[in-house]
Amino acid sequence: MSTETTQLPPKQEKEKEDTPEVHERFFLEGPQPRRLELWMLLRIFREFFRGFRKLHFVGPCVTIFGSARFKEDHPYYALAREIGAAVTQLGFTVMTGGGPGIMEAANRGAREAGGQSIGCNITLPFEQRPNPYLDDMLEFRYFFVRKTMLIKYSYAFVVLPGGLGTMDELFESLTLIQTKKIRHFPVVLMGRDYYAPMIDFLRSMVKAGTINSKDLDLLMVTDSVEDAMAHIEKYAIQGFGLRRVPRKSWILGEKA
Repeated sequence: MSTETTQLPPKQEKEKEDTPEVHERFFLEGPQPRRLELWMLLRIFREFFRGFRKLHFVGPCVTIFGSARFKEDHPYYALAREIGAAVTQLGFTVMTGGGPGIMEAANRGAREAGGQSIGCNITLPFEQRPNPYLDDMLEFRYFFVRKTMLIKYSYAFVVLPGGLGTMDELFESLTLIQTKKIRHFPVVLMGRDYYAPMIDFLRSMVKAGTINSKDLDLLMVTDSVEDAMAHIEKYAIQGFGLRRVPRKSWILGEKA
């Protein structure tokens, strides 16, 4: 077996190291030279600033999560499209991760229902391309900045079947609710069969004493769009109260 390794020429090596995913990996690999750490902090601040400035005026949102891998002919795509329209009819802006699959379907349903459709896209080397049903979009390099935006400007989460990214968003929101960092925040899981094993696992955690039985009440699991919207209306609108959209300021350069 050959033990030789192929070395990239200096120019190719530099190009490889300039990619967004490489920069983020360096950020997570412990202490770096101070100038690099300062540059990363400035990039992170810029993403937060752009996100706050843009999403300040989109109105109250409901974020819809789910797999990027479902195609247009999949039943979950059709379900997400229906949910996007229903969320619009409640008076919310539909927010998604901005990509294909479930995200595209939800944004599409919102647009078809005459509502506003927002995407918070993440820069990835695969899968994540902006879908064509967005009224506005923000591009993020850092997952944790993007997650902050999806929670900060949302009144509820609707979670359709998805993979690790969907689970990441789901459990982060549940942790924030459990620890009372956010309140009156409904989380709806759509797809009883898909989420049944996860609910069983959560019940086993209750038996083991690692979570409280009341933590299961943080989730609503249903297949009914009508029940999901009634739950959001009860806890997000009546419990939290919708805030008015702030006015834009000429002085701050917020009006076109």
